[in-house]
Amino acid sequence: LTSGVIVGPTGLAIIEQSENLNTLAEVGVVFLLFMIGLEFSVSKLRSLFKYVVGLGGLQVVLTASIIALVAIGFAFEPSAAAIIGGGLALSSTAFVLQFLTERGERDTRHGKLALAILLFQDLAIVPLLILLTVLADSQASFLASLGIAIGEAALSLGIVYILGRIIFPRLYRMIARAEESDLIIGTTLLLIFGIGWFLSLFNVSMALGGFLAGLLLAETEFRHQIEADIKPFKGLLLGLFFMTVGMTIDIGLLLGEIDIILALVAGLITLKAILITGLSKLFKIDLGNSLRVGLLLGQGGEFGFVLFLSAGTLGLIASSDVQILLTSIAVTMAVTPLLAALGQKVQMMVIGKQSKEFSVPTEKVEDLKGHAIIVGYGRVGQTIAHLMKETGQDAVALDLDIDRVQNCGGASQDIFYGDAKQISVLRSIGIDRAECIIITIDDTYSVNDIIHAAHQIAPKVRTYVRARDIDHVHLLEEHDTVRAVPETVEGSLQLAAIVLKDFGVDESEALKIIEAHRENLYKSLNEKSAE
Repeated sequence: LTSGVIVGPTGLAIIEQSENLNTLAEVGVVFLLFMIGLEFSVSKLRSLFKYVVGLGGLQVVLTASIIALVAIGFAFEPSAAAIIGGGLALSSTAFVLQFLTERGERDTRHGKLALAILLFQDLAIVPLLILLTVLADSQASFLASLGIAIGEAALSLGIVYILGRIIFPRLYRMIARAEESDLIIGTTLLLIFGIGWFLSLFNVSMALGGFLAGLLLAETEFRHQIEADIKPFKGLLLGLFFMTVGMTIDIGLLLGEIDIILALVAGLITLKAILITGLSKLFKIDLGNSLRVGLLLGQGGEFGFVLFLSAGTLGLIASSDVQILLTSIAVTMAVTPLLAALGQKVQMMVIGKQSKEFSVPTEKVEDLKGHAIIVGYGRVGQTIAHLMKETGQDAVALDLDIDRVQNCGGASQDIFYGDAKQISVLRSIGIDRAECIIITIDDTYSVNDIIHAAHQIAPKVRTYVRARDIDHVHLLEEHDTVRAVPETVEGSLQLAAIVLKDFGVDESEALKIIEAHRENLYKSLNEKSAE
């Protein structure tokens, strides 16, 4: 974003924005949606259907209607107000999904809800583009055009889905037999662009076509190879997309119309946050997740650029108003990480107030001494907790997933909602009296923050960490009291043991070899622990 502002037309003017550059950048969004679809499944999509159609549909209709009425109140023509309302009702698929992916939050409750709403918004591009055409041609009938377009879009999506389920698996198996890795990359690129181009003929966005292509390939055994091959393309083109958004920020206009743009930005974020929060509650989503999704989707979207630029070309919106709208959308996109961070803090505050039964009861831990604190109660954390119980050891768990806390609350191990990065939470759970703290989460940055917080209170507490790989282990070795287990190494050692047995190596000999390798890998850690 910053680079785009600097090198763009209103910065150093090193790069002049052009239609070709915008088109290339939009391909990055297509690749992003393709990767999302590749990691998705049809069953997951079915589980989100009511949120896609119900929650997403209501959000677009209500947001667009309210904004259109406000625009009419500011003396815009009804046709211009309708386009403004529709364009600003959309959020940024690229910004939100990329942010969720980087944070590892796409499979969380709020991540799935955000994806559901964004999918409907991508579908809403079809009627919005039709509306644009109809408003520019007073002779056309909106309802007739809408009916025909929706029918064509549904037919095209159905054709692609059915043919994809039949053809894609057979095609990739044939390519795999040819043993030409470049063929897989070329075929995947052809399918992404081919499906996107075919659907664009029916006014369906290429981004939605990319998602459908990924969804179809996710059903095949080649999904992991395809994901590895396509990932570099997505990263480069998505980065270019963010740069082009930065290039649309007109610094001169921003400074000259600062009051109007800031009012528009604040108003849009506030309206969408309130509406999405209220609608999410209507669909029985807890208040914390509702607020988080509302703030996460408060910005304008990339398809707003397409609508407003087209409306300006057709004379439906004045060029000066188009520039204000484009700059405002770009600013809302730029503050998306801040909105996401605010949403997380608000969610934690709400959960803290409304879920006091999940806070750490002092009477339950004040008598504990020499216990273990387990941070993260996923599969690894639960396994450790059960093993400790079987050996008669005390353990208390912390987790930030309120659904997991509720579901596991009846288990024999004590589990509480809490952020282990906060010193007050660690103190309340008896970190100063604990024998050790076991960190099982896979977020590298959070692991470092938790270790730092724990050592501020109990610098000598033994700390065991589930590390990602050897590099992560070396990073954690800087702390004298930390021992780390690289999950990738343990997985490879166990797999190697199975392979050696299947190759006829005596079981005791295979275990001896594996154990020797394990001892070499952990030698430095064991020496440090002995010190």
